[in-house]
Amino acid sequence: MATIPSVALKRTPLHAVHKALGARMVEFGGWEMPVEYSGIIQEHVAVRTCAGLFDVSHMGQIEVSGPKALALLQYLTCNDASKLQIGQAQYSALMFPQGSTTDDCLVHRLHDDHYFLCVNASNTDKDFDWILKNNSVGAEVRNSSSDYSLLAVQGPAAVAIVSKVTDAVLADIGYYWFSRTTCCGVSGILARTGYTGEDGFEFYSPVAEAERVWNSLLKAGGAEGLIPTGLGARNTLRLEAGMALYGHELDEETTLLEADLGRICKFGKGQFVGREALLKQRQEGVRKKLVGFEVTDRTIARDGYPVWIEGKQAGRVTSGSFAPFLKKNIGMAYLPPEFAHVGREVCIEVRGRMAPARLVPLPFYKRNKQF
Repeated sequence: MATIPSVALKRTPLHAVHKALGARMVEFGGWEMPVEYSGIIQEHVAVRTCAGLFDVSHMGQIEVSGPKALALLQYLTCNDASKLQIGQAQYSALMFPQGSTTDDCLVHRLHDDHYFLCVNASNTDKDFDWILKNNSVGAEVRNSSSDYSLLAVQGPAAVAIVSKVTDAVLADIGYYWFSRTTCCGVSGILARTGYTGEDGFEFYSPVAEAERVWNSLLKAGGAEGLIPTGLGARNTLRLEAGMALYGHELDEETTLLEADLGRICKFGKGQFVGREALLKQRQEGVRKKLVGFEVTDRTIARDGYPVWIEGKQAGRVTSGSFAPFLKKNIGMAYLPPEFAHVGREVCIEVRGRMAPARLVPLPFYKRNKQF
């Protein structure tokens, strides 16, 4: 994440609120966003132990509707949208012919012929254009990003907090399900989804109501220890949970099989963009494989640092950081398959010095699931 350049950046409806709270603002995906308020480590630990409140209104929303909506999604995404019930969401990806992705996304089924995609902020325009370009079936496609603010409450106290401010029965909203309901007195979409490895909720509501919802959630969560949380902790949380970030573990050159996301490639559903390339790669083998590692000394291996094996550079770190909850220095990288075995010793080049590391299973962190 870079410091804010002189060019104009987009701002969420809560920009003034973040500034008033003393947030440190950075550029991210063309947006000016809060990276931290009280500190990344404190915010990270709060999400693991109680709860954090995130403004993720920079994320994009694309709606696909009409009689041909499902046909378009089945063709452009790798997961099987036909399996979705109304009120259910799935993790998926918008595909390129070579088996890589234009983006990973969440697909929500709102009604029989109405679907709602949540996509990455920096990819929203690219995704929208790609969908339009491939919309030969005539589905209705709309970029509705400017209609929504998106706030997330994540952590073990999320249910207790959100239950105070919603009409929904949260026990009835399963993981990757959602409800059209009222939260903080505002009508919107309350989804049991997130990007932290914890239980929690994401609430899509009208832009004009963002500040009302934010303030109501902070007030409701005060007794449980809810604190404002920025993109810095969001990144370290998702890394601990082994979740991919577009532009790091996912890009236009990396296939879903290489990214260890074959589970969302539903080959049995029929033709979709990239299917042939993925089937060929599944038969012939991947060129590289995503691995997790722990640095065995006190060195932090940052994004982009070279990974060395047997005296030769074998790959680069895609995401690397100190893990505040695990209290370890961890990261992910792509390596040739013959080297990508748990337990293998590797070295990370850090400013000219070789730091010892060991390959470990992903994810690094798993919550104790009670729901």
